[in-house]
Amino acid sequence: MNQEMAAQAANKDGFIAALDQSGGSTPKALKLYGIDEGAWSNDAEMFDLVHKMRARIIKSPAFTGDKVMGAILFEQTMDRDIDGTPTAQYLWEKRHVVPFLKVDQGLAEAKDGVKLMKPMPALDALLKRAVAKGVFGTKMRSVIDAANPKGIAAVVAQQFEVGKQILAHGLVPIIEPEVTISIPDKAEAENILLAEIRKHLNDVPAGKQVMLKLTLPTKSNLYKPLVEDPRVMRVVALSGGYSRDEANEKLKQNAGVIASFSRALTEGLSAGQSDGQFDAALGSAIDSIFEASRAN
Repeated sequence: MNQEMAAQAANKDGFIAALDQSGGSTPKALKLYGIDEGAWSNDAEMFDLVHKMRARIIKSPAFTGDKVMGAILFEQTMDRDIDGTPTAQYLWEKRHVVPFLKVDQGLAEAKDGVKLMKPMPALDALLKRAVAKGVFGTKMRSVIDAANPKGIAAVVAQQFEVGKQILAHGLVPIIEPEVTISIPDKAEAENILLAEIRKHLNDVPAGKQVMLKLTLPTKSNLYKPLVEDPRVMRVVALSGGYSRDEANEKLKQNAGVIASFSRALTEGLSAGQSDGQFDAALGSAIDSIFEASRAN
């Protein structure tokens, strides 16, 4: 493990930019960026467009390790270059931003109020490639749609089981059991989730750490015990559909938690903006999320 990256991931002020929209969410991300579905005729062209968007973000003078501690990449982004340099290497060497990789292959069908991750038979091969490309950690997402103890237990068990596989490759897993923000029993689901995570932290191998990416909780500071747990390198929050302003306000109420925003980061960015306008809009977004991450 790169010790300089580890020190930055564990201790640095800042937040993690989530630039990891995959096949299903890419058309939506492009539409928000001002590129409609008619602009491409196949998946290859669509992924070319989203890579251009991500490269524009990463190359912006506003996007540096001073405020952006890390960035989560989609597999295809990791496999591509920015100005002739592999993306993960570019992030660290040119921007001093710690690279993470989204490794899940999407969500399974809903059962017991949750969506588990689909099986990942090729995960070991992907992790080896990630290590070779200089990636520091990974991210994988499940979804909780109800305060169903059986479902939530299954989500957390699967996340930690795969997390151990990732740790064995020398990578730090970001475990992400997202609680949907619109469900009526969100607070109850979060209490069950907290108890399950605390239980599974006992299985983290000695001397290793995981990161946790969690929905901003209904009850402020609910996840403080996780922030303080020595087996947790960092607790980061997803924006989950909240606007940037809402997400920042909620983040400020949770001590020790930093942002890992996707849509809330890119809100207001457009393909039609001049570079000056784009850099100013991105800089303003980064400043606000950085301040909210540091506020507590």
